[in-house]
Amino acid sequence: MGLDIKNVSITLSGNQIVKDISVRIQDGQFVGLLGPNGCGKSTLLRSIYKAIKPDSGEEILNELDILRVSSKELAKRLSVVSQFNELSFDFSVRQLVLMGRTPHKKLLERDNIDDINIANKAIAAVGLEGFEDRSYGTLSGGEKQRVVLARAIAQQPIFMCLDEPTNHLDIKYQLKLMTTVKTLHIGILAAMHDLTLASIFCSYIYLMKAGKIVTTGTPNEVLTRENIRDVYEVDCLVLPHPVTGHLTITYIV
Repeated sequence: MGLDIKNVSITLSGNQIVKDISVRIQDGQFVGLLGPNGCGKSTLLRSIYKAIKPDSGEEILNELDILRVSSKELAKRLSVVSQFNELSFDFSVRQLVLMGRTPHKKLLERDNIDDINIANKAIAAVGLEGFEDRSYGTLSGGEKQRVVLARAIAQQPIFMCLDEPTNHLDIKYQLKLMTTVKTLHIGILAAMHDLTLASIFCSYIYLMKAGKIVTTGTPNEVLTRENIRDVYEVDCLVLPHPVTGHLTITYIV
């Protein structure tokens, strides 16, 4: 069981962005999708949560055919935290988080006490107690990102896609967000830029370049000086942290 992506290709505006990619994430596994801007990370994620349709391939989540199922049925099992979360309408934090309950409800069905309790627990999980009645539009970028994560948690998914989830967060909340996600104990596929964060939180990594997977493995296997030089075109030193053992990456300029 888990997420199984088989031989997916995606063309946008006449350009093949994703080229015959296969990815496998087991239940409860935290997997990183790494690579430079434009390599196809976000495009692949968008196909998984049905924002775009692949040219070919299969996408299966716990025996559910993502490409054939409705968006509502998929949203009962999969939630998304993306990097751009601006809204045209102004809602309170609680109202936005309660929107995570929508896939589980019938048309025009009102929120009940269970929904409210689930939303409150999600808000607490991201450290926004006391913000429930605040207007989303008054929040900082980092606070908005945490609200979006709370909404995704309130969906009670079995799998979550993260698309550069820490872009607007300071270091404290980068670590808190990633720790919160990891403690959900659900399958995670996270497109990331920060290689050190990936080494801390990911148990497995797919490294992409120009629309293809170039190597896979544990952080220690993938995040080598040679691989980083080849994919990112920068030189660096990769060393284990003396206390935690996680990799630390120092760029040479």
